[in-house]
Amino acid sequence: MMPMSLAGKTAIVTGAGSGINLAFARLLLRRQCNVVVADLALRPEAEEVVAAHASPSRSPARAVFQKTDVREWPQLERMFHTATKQFGGADIVCPGAGVYEPPFSSFWHPPGSSASHDRPDSDRYALLDINLTHPIRTTQLAIAHFLSKRRHSSSSSTSSTPSTNHVVHISSIAGQVTPLLAPLYNASKHGISGFVRTLAPLDRHHGIRVTAVAPGVIDTPLWRDNPEKLRLVDEAGGDKWVTAEEVAEVMGVLVGDGGRDEIEVVKDSAPGAEGTGSSSSDGQEGKGMVRIEGGLILEIGKGRVRKVEQFNDAGPKGVGNTVGNMPLVEGEILDMLGSGTWGV
Repeated sequence: MMPMSLAGKTAIVTGAGSGINLAFARLLLRRQCNVVVADLALRPEAEEVVAAHASPSRSPARAVFQKTDVREWPQLERMFHTATKQFGGADIVCPGAGVYEPPFSSFWHPPGSSASHDRPDSDRYALLDINLTHPIRTTQLAIAHFLSKRRHSSSSSTSSTPSTNHVVHISSIAGQVTPLLAPLYNASKHGISGFVRTLAPLDRHHGIRVTAVAPGVIDTPLWRDNPEKLRLVDEAGGDKWVTAEEVAEVMGVLVGDGGRDEIEVVKDSAPGAEGTGSSSSDGQEGKGMVRIEGGLILEIGKGRVRKVEQFNDAGPKGVGNTVGNMPLVEGEILDMLGSGTWGV
């Protein structure tokens, strides 16, 4: 039987009304971990999940919906108030809500253009508020919450070593590469990856583990409901989808599911590759184990997990990490700039 290391804990997950974050919420609930589902609205499948976990009589773990606009900092604070009121506080936080360069906030639809909702006098891009500022602020709140919770419980605790708390972020392979199509999105994901790495020492010194996943091409509404993004995928040419559940499984391991200290990843077979494990003899890839610790970023493709190195990283590759139509779409952008019709 799988160790229920998440049982009885509580998580806050933003963006859990759909996609990867909903899959993560489902996994947590299956592991008997309560979830505060923080989102603007719930898709029908998310409504079913919340309804099925509305009371202890229906499920060992409960789900509570907290309507949240992640651009509003008071609403981010309210998530933690809800977790404390409903469950006594949070142990795991996932600031996962995000958007992919939508026309309402896109570098290629400047503030003041017809498609943009970003006002020229607002001094901000909504995408960066959602994808970058909200995860940073939520992490600040999570750290303060974890430390405060420990202070208040220390007098009644019989353990001298507090359990590890977790913040798991969602970066992207776009945090490693630089496609022309989505400059703001790419900047936000590069920012998330760098932010996660800076907080690595918190794990060793304070038992607060900040990690991230970097998914490839994931079959979620973020892609399926976004025509501009969906047209990048060339399924006939070999592009493959990764499921949200595959990402959620790795996120679960990062936050303690099964009590594992290591996770198996694919590794470069070149001499001197970090870690231990088997390498292939054909010059491609082998497998090995990496330690789960603060600052770890794991790329997730189709049936493969890879550690993203801070320096000299090989970059994303393999099934589930390709979008064959990117050159076509980038060519359209370059043609638009040359037409003389684009401007701020």
